Amino acid sequence: MELISRTDYAEKVDSWLGKGQIIVLVGQRRIGKSCVLKDFVARHEKEPDANIIYIDKEKKEFDFIKDYVALNAYIDQRFVGGKHNYILIDEVQDIAEWERSVRSYRTENRTDIIITGSNAQMLSTDLSTLLSGRYQEIHVQGLTYSEFLVFHQLEESENSLHKYLNYGGLPGLRQIGINDEEHIHDYLQSVLNTVVLKDIVERHNIRNISFLNRLLQYLADNTGKPISANHISAYMKSQGNPVSTNVILDYSGYFEETYLLRCVPRFDIHGKKILETNGKYYFEDVGLRNLLSGNSSRDNDIEKVLENIVYQQLVRMGFTVRIGQLQAGEVDFVCTKRSQRVYVQVCYLMATEETREREFGALRRINDNHPKYVISLSPLVTRTNTDGIIHLGLREFLLNGF
Repeated sequence: MELISRTDYAEKVDSWLGKGQIIVLVGQRRIGKSCVLKDFVARHEKEPDANIIYIDKEKKEFDFIKDYVALNAYIDQRFVGGKHNYILIDEVQDIAEWERSVRSYRTENRTDIIITGSNAQMLSTDLSTLLSGRYQEIHVQGLTYSEFLVFHQLEESENSLHKYLNYGGLPGLRQIGINDEEHIHDYLQSVLNTVVLKDIVERHNIRNISFLNRLLQYLADNTGKPISANHISAYMKSQGNPVSTNVILDYSGYFEETYLLRCVPRFDIHGKKILETNGKYYFEDVGLRNLLSGNSSRDNDIEKVLENIVYQQLVRMGFTVRIGQLQAGEVDFVCTKRSQRVYVQVCYLMATEETREREFGALRRINDNHPKYVISLSPLVTRTNTDGIIHLGLREFLLNGF
């Protein structure tokens, strides 16, 4: 199947070549990091002086590279002085002490290193201690709505958006197809099983796997709701499954380490400070989130899905995203990028005056001049400006941003 270049990531990677920085692609398994590497090879392998050394730890032919000694030996055999050496290592965390090799080869002339990893904690620890200031991290996310249309050869329409909201943006669905519900379910389940088993259970020697799965489903069912470890512990106890808050915090941390989901903290808008409790969880891919929730019709949880989709798009746009806390009420997202700040409310349908007042009213209570938006799935909605608050349709936002 022909490789489709994800232009944004290609440009980000290329922009850091020749700057002496190790390029680190991070993200959940099956999110497309390997495809970014393969696309890099396709774009650069024909350069006259390019020498590409590509190690894919998910292939059995590289099983023998278990530590930095074997890694050094493999690279040394293929390293060509006088050429531009590109060293690419996919799923680098599966090589013991990999950072010792990477740190060494980074100092070679005309050498660029690109690595991928699916474990945030391990990568951040190794990179911050041994490679501090010498790497550039690029977070690879699932397909945007625009990419989804290209990957699946779809016309932009309400039906296409419905498929995106339901199946998510894992690039591997292109090969599976999005016309067979059973195949889609089986593929998403296999991805989820790989993340949970290989990146969490095996790495952390988890014994209470049944609770791990129940906790993950609980977080899926409560996407976009304020959650604390104490609240989860009380709920689990009421279900006859008492678990300590420490275990809940540990397991939730493991989910974040694998980029499966992210806990977004609350931000006191008036006090301008981060609040430590009751953050909200959003998934890296809504297809996996929907698989866990089990409601294929999306009738009962569409607002959770919309919030999750908007959150991920805001992150793609380069914003740091927080939950906005007001003295009376809440704003879904407070988004910052350098000196820029944007407030965003998300709702399903703007069907009643009560809904309009709830969504617009929260933004009116913010006494500053930063841009404010309401994003909804209301049919036939056009861009409108009411008292300085802009109402956008979800499709327009996903295609064109603000």
